[in-house]
Amino acid sequence: MSKRNSQSAKTAARERLRAERERQAKRAKVKRQIIVACSVVGVLAAAGGISYAVVQGNKPGYWEAAKGDKLVKPAHTTGENGTTVVIGKSSAKKTLEMYEDPRCPVCAQFEQAVGSTVDKGIEDGTYKVQFIGATFIDDSTRGEGSKNALSAMGAALDVSTDAFLEYKAALYSAKYHPEESQDKFKDDSYLIEVADTVDALKGNKKFQTAVENGTYDKWALLMSEKFDDSGVTGTPTLEMDGKKLTGSDGKNTPMTVADFQAAIGKALAA
Repeated sequence: MSKRNSQSAKTAARERLRAERERQAKRAKVKRQIIVACSVVGVLAAAGGISYAVVQGNKPGYWEAAKGDKLVKPAHTTGENGTTVVIGKSSAKKTLEMYEDPRCPVCAQFEQAVGSTVDKGIEDGTYKVQFIGATFIDDSTRGEGSKNALSAMGAALDVSTDAFLEYKAALYSAKYHPEESQDKFKDDSYLIEVADTVDALKGNKKFQTAVENGTYDKWALLMSEKFDDSGVTGTPTLEMDGKKLTGSDGKNTPMTVADFQAAIGKALAA
């Protein structure tokens, strides 16, 4: 091989090597640009995700937002916010105040044992009953069944006072009242299922729509505020003329028919 040919081969080899290095350099540059671009996108996406999470976290929950809803008062209510619910004959001279939370297990026990006796007193005109609903169990369990059930009770009250009393009894019944740890009343479908055991509510589309649309959600919140402002600290609590009705122990709510009749008789005679 001539010297010239040998030199030309070396020159060509160096040129190929230079060209290959340029190609590699370009590929490396492009790769770096892609990595940087992806990193920027990733950072922006992460920042966007964090911002979205922060925004979502700062959004009020459903029931918090319901405070801003337009108030719809159920029929058969009085008072500025429709939170005065008095059931009974106008001729009845005294009013029994009943403070109850829909999820309260002791309220369920009271209703199952004494509820029909209370209702008979209403029917006979012995007294009227004022219902004050509470939702504090939701607060202690981070649930929403008390509020949702109270709203559904507002929908029942809008139908009639009898429907309200029968629905309340059904919610507290042994068959349908859940354990305090179970938030079953948060489900509209379950509340409607219970309502189907009440003649006036069974298949009642207006009632069902009110439950599903949360028509009386704000009313339920205002009713709960009324309980909070009452100074009563537990449920069930019964009061007449500002005095608490108690059982034979002199401390707790009367939980038997005999204890209730003794307590209400004393309160009526006072």
